[in-house]
Amino acid sequence: MGSVTLLFIRLCVITASFALFGSASAAPLPLSEGWEYRWGDSPFTESGRPEWALADAADGDWHTIGFPSGPPNRQGREHVWFRITLPGGEWREPVLYIFSVDLIFQVYFEGEPIYQYGTFDDAGRGRFEGWPWHEVALPQGFEGKPLYFRVFSNYTDIGLWGEVSIMDRPDLVLYILKNSLEALVIAGFSALIGLLALIFASLQTEKKSFGSIALFAFSSATMLLAESQASQLLWHAPLIWDYVSAGSYYLLPVAMALLLEQWLTDQRPWVINLIWKFHLLYATAALGLAAIGAIDLSSTFPLFDGLFLITLVTIILVVIRSFRNLIMEQRVILLTYGFFCALLVVDMGVAHGILPWGRVPVSWGTLLFSLSVVLISLWHYAHNQQALHVLNLSLEQQVTERTRKAESLVRREQARVRLLTFENEKSRILNDIIAGLQDCLSLSQALNYLARVMPDLCSPLRGALYQRVDDGRAYDRLAYWGYAGEVPGFSPTLDTSGDIPQPTPLPSRYRALPDSDPADEEAGVEGTVCFHIDVQSASEGMLTLGLLMVEIPENFALQGSDYGAARLFHALDQGLQRIGITLSSISLQEDLQKYSYEDALTGLKNRRYFNQLLEHENAVAERSKVPLALLIVDIDHFKRFNDNHGHEAGDSALQSVARVLSQQFRDSDVVCRFGGEEFVVIMPGASLSGAREKAEDLCRRMRATPLHHGNQDLGFITLSVGVAAWPECTDDTETLLGLADRALYKAKEGGRDRIEGCPADLPAGLG
Repeated sequence: MGSVTLLFIRLCVITASFALFGSASAAPLPLSEGWEYRWGDSPFTESGRPEWALADAADGDWHTIGFPSGPPNRQGREHVWFRITLPGGEWREPVLYIFSVDLIFQVYFEGEPIYQYGTFDDAGRGRFEGWPWHEVALPQGFEGKPLYFRVFSNYTDIGLWGEVSIMDRPDLVLYILKNSLEALVIAGFSALIGLLALIFASLQTEKKSFGSIALFAFSSATMLLAESQASQLLWHAPLIWDYVSAGSYYLLPVAMALLLEQWLTDQRPWVINLIWKFHLLYATAALGLAAIGAIDLSSTFPLFDGLFLITLVTIILVVIRSFRNLIMEQRVILLTYGFFCALLVVDMGVAHGILPWGRVPVSWGTLLFSLSVVLISLWHYAHNQQALHVLNLSLEQQVTERTRKAESLVRREQARVRLLTFENEKSRILNDIIAGLQDCLSLSQALNYLARVMPDLCSPLRGALYQRVDDGRAYDRLAYWGYAGEVPGFSPTLDTSGDIPQPTPLPSRYRALPDSDPADEEAGVEGTVCFHIDVQSASEGMLTLGLLMVEIPENFALQGSDYGAARLFHALDQGLQRIGITLSSISLQEDLQKYSYEDALTGLKNRRYFNQLLEHENAVAERSKVPLALLIVDIDHFKRFNDNHGHEAGDSALQSVARVLSQQFRDSDVVCRFGGEEFVVIMPGASLSGAREKAEDLCRRMRATPLHHGNQDLGFITLSVGVAAWPECTDDTETLLGLADRALYKAKEGGRDRIEGCPADLPAGLG
């Protein structure tokens, strides 16, 4: 009944549309010839009018084109202009109808803008704002005069797309409704199917196919609605409609793959499972990145189309071998699915300019596929009830078995907790030690802290802690505990091979020392066991920072299974490994603190240090009213130097310049590598003239310094210097760096090998 009603409404609307079209003043006039294009963007006059759109401007490099879309020889260009001389005709409210534009554009008539879609920045660029149809109101007296189109696109296509016609405004509205009616009717029917499938899915949760049917029906219906031109009449929000269209379009393969996964259980379902998960991830990522502005939504369509084609080929390869063995219902599904996908592929070809433009009836593929899926799903519903019942019984059995296993694991865990009671106190002490170490800022501070807390960790065992000294040639004792009198002598040093002594093998409760290999009897030193505290260093790699010596209690057997010293030794070894990791972190933090402010190549301070120091010196200068000068130094033609002599020679040149800079300036001055071949010098207390004199001395010194790399004579290099000082050049110290940078740019523009300062400076140049 609903279908009959919809069909009746459709016939009535089409009849009324044709009647209104017949009463229009003039038929639509397609503009399919007489177009010209020109690559690039027009310069603008002082009044903001584009020179290419002025009647008195030279024709320039205009070329004829059949349709204003995708001119030849694009070669990565993003700006193009089109023009056409408008024909005359009998219209009451003439408008220019454009099906779509890639991506944003402006329309000019007699040098004045009459329409704009999108926002152009100062560079003539802009972001994607949707693919709507456009209605450009034509001014009076347009007949026989040129109309200009300024287009920007960083998409795969550029220019106008689909149709361009002149018609009356009432005719345009009816034209849009007529072209959208079929898609809207099928979208409504598909949405009704999706609603019914969703109701079935909520009532029969074990029947997953209904959910997939609902997803496909709603996605296809939403896509048809969003892509129909009539959607702009409902709500003029082009970009939002394109987001809706993209989301529903991207979910189509998800719904398809879910359906195929449920019906092709015996034919490689894991591949289909991977496909829908991948497409769901792509849809989420593409829409999310576009929504936050990381990418343009338009850029996600070409990539999806390519992935979709790969998906189709993959599905064909998966099912082609088993197609003859499939039941009739599955064959129908695959054939209707193939018909729908074929329409989508044709639509892709039209969208990307591979096929000539035309309206592809994708909606019929949606309708056919939805109907076949619903009919077959309903037929399978009755047959799957028994299978679902059996599956439920199997799941219940699995749940019962897993519950039994979980109860067994709980009992085992309770026993393990009882066995670990002995170690709880040591674990608490170890955690406190780790927390204390994390508060230490250096290895020396951390070792002193360990010397204080190690007795608590090792108790009740007696022992001593040793620290690595003399780059590993010896170890000094930091602390000892548990001894009433003299501590047994122990001073590990390098053996004759030059290696640090190897750790004594740890005792194990599974092996007694006397029953093992004779070498094990020498593992201890006077009845002690040695543990290494290993630390990872960025500069030296893995090294043994400390040694822990603990005594083996008398009458102690490692073979015993009860808790005692054996268990304590094992826990102590694990704890020392954690301590070593924490000490490694402290060591790496120390190295990072050193390296983060130092340039590895030149040994000078780096830009990060400079930024922090300049902020500090600015504040000091303003607070103390003490002058502050800044020099930016650039090596002239350094790229040419690298090309002629190689990058290793270039590194040698950078090091030579760094040495000269370090020697040339005062101890109070700070020289930093600013980046690449640029250096910067902060001169607290220096005036503009004093800084300039230092710069002149630097340039003379550099000219007189020959460069060498190995046996190669590299000749001489020159420098360009920008100088600025506070308060002579500016009232604001924050602008000092910018002034010096502009002075450096002026020096390079003036021929290099010279010094330039701010306007308060003396005449520039070294001669």
